[in-house]
Amino acid sequence: MGKRSTRRNTRLLIKLILTLVLMIAVYSVSFHLLMEREGQHHSWITGVYWTFTVMSTLGFGDITFETDLGRLYSILVMLSGVVFLLILMPFTLIEFFYAPWMERQSRGRLPDEVDEDLSGHVIITGFNSITRALVEKLERYRKPYVVVCKDEEEGVPLLDEGISVMSGDPSRMETYERAGLDRAALVTVTGDDVWNANTAFSIRDLSKTIPIVCTASGKAAADVIRLAGGTVAFQLGEMMGEALARRVVGGGASAHVIGRFDRLLIAEAAARGTALVDHTVAELGLRNRLGVNVIGVWERGSFRLAGPDTRIEFNSVMIVAGTAEQLERFDEAYRNPAIEQARVIVIGAGRVGQSVAEALRTQGIDYRIIELEKEALNELGEKGVQGDAAHFEVLQRAGIIEAESVVITSHNDDMDIYLTIFCRKLRPDIQIISRATHPENIQRLHRAGADIVLSYSSMGSNLIFNYLQKSDTLLIAEGLSVFRAPVPESLVGKNLVELALRASTGCNVIAVIGPDGKQMDVQPLRPLASGEELLLIGDGPSEKRLFDKFGES
Repeated sequence: MGKRSTRRNTRLLIKLILTLVLMIAVYSVSFHLLMEREGQHHSWITGVYWTFTVMSTLGFGDITFETDLGRLYSILVMLSGVVFLLILMPFTLIEFFYAPWMERQSRGRLPDEVDEDLSGHVIITGFNSITRALVEKLERYRKPYVVVCKDEEEGVPLLDEGISVMSGDPSRMETYERAGLDRAALVTVTGDDVWNANTAFSIRDLSKTIPIVCTASGKAAADVIRLAGGTVAFQLGEMMGEALARRVVGGGASAHVIGRFDRLLIAEAAARGTALVDHTVAELGLRNRLGVNVIGVWERGSFRLAGPDTRIEFNSVMIVAGTAEQLERFDEAYRNPAIEQARVIVIGAGRVGQSVAEALRTQGIDYRIIELEKEALNELGEKGVQGDAAHFEVLQRAGIIEAESVVITSHNDDMDIYLTIFCRKLRPDIQIISRATHPENIQRLHRAGADIVLSYSSMGSNLIFNYLQKSDTLLIAEGLSVFRAPVPESLVGKNLVELALRASTGCNVIAVIGPDGKQMDVQPLRPLASGEELLLIGDGPSEKRLFDKFGES
């Protein structure tokens, strides 16, 4: 490829030079003929000299025509010189010679193997929104990694960002040998199903034990990828649908469980229509009365850690923690009968939308799913509503006026933003939950009116990171998670009041996990012991501040 490109550029340069020589020869001969008509006599060298000065627009003025025909000829020579010498020639030289030279210079910047002393690292094949989020998390937790880039066009910009990269074809086995596969902790494969299966198959030939974490578009694809050698194959579409469904307001419970850590359950509880509204956390006294810990509050896409003075508003969605028995008591105290049979509108009957519908059906929540394509609704019966969700009459047929929640599952972020704005204008009080395909659109969806936004990037990176850590990290919403952190030796003997983690890092302690794995309620004045872990909630910057401040044991 490089030799063919060099030959092509050489031929092009020869053509340009020959064209320039031909133009100078023609203009010089024409110069002599016109000068003879005017009675002026000049040498052939003078003709070439005049042609160069006019074409290059230097125009010294020592040799000039006296007739209008001669002056018109001078204009023609000057204009052709401007086009050829000042525009066409420089552009060609930059495009076909200087730019390739710069590319060859930058190519040497990309390493083609990892350091021999690197071990326990993650090998990332392919760079996309999922692996970008994974890289950010790995750097936050100071875990080594390397991104395998097939060419310099992909790798050099990442290198300029400070990302650890190496050059190599992910489809060739020697690439993984140079990436230190025998010393790696994990390989991620997040392309399409066919590429994932082939890559997992190739890697498995080199190592029978290395964990290979893949993504898959569905159950059948996940089965094939696992047969090809993948250790796990996450079906992000189905998992995204289930996660979105867990956030809806409705069903027979006030608190909807979104994750668990052993016996401790993390749940969301919508305040609307309950006795929780217009009270502070201290006034409610949930921990003393029910054993439930209020750890944070959502307000239209904005999350804040809960303190005694945190006031619960109509649109608040509380994040609470407790055992199954404690959450059951919470349900009995704050169940809202008015929304037990609430309807949920799902927009989009693709893989994510169908997964949302299945999860709602399992929870016993009534729903209607809107889809433009009739074939996608064949098995939904009366639950399916055909039409464009951007039209009011379609939303009206689905029950937008009576619904408590709307779940937007389109893979087109621009359409999701449009529908979010539309639904928010129609129903200012409705709960809007949306999926985001590209992480850069998450804040736009929040500004458009979405209460909760989840994206593939955070979900996929969290799942891969959890597998690497062999520990629980619960993604509550985009950028917000519940995670474990071991108590470093430097903090042993200190209590939570002394540490003031919330003030210094932005993280809030939910529970303390003993060396035996048993969870203990938070006792602010009890000294921390060696071997204990803290269960915390925080966003990405809060996690980074925590580990930067206290390190990791």
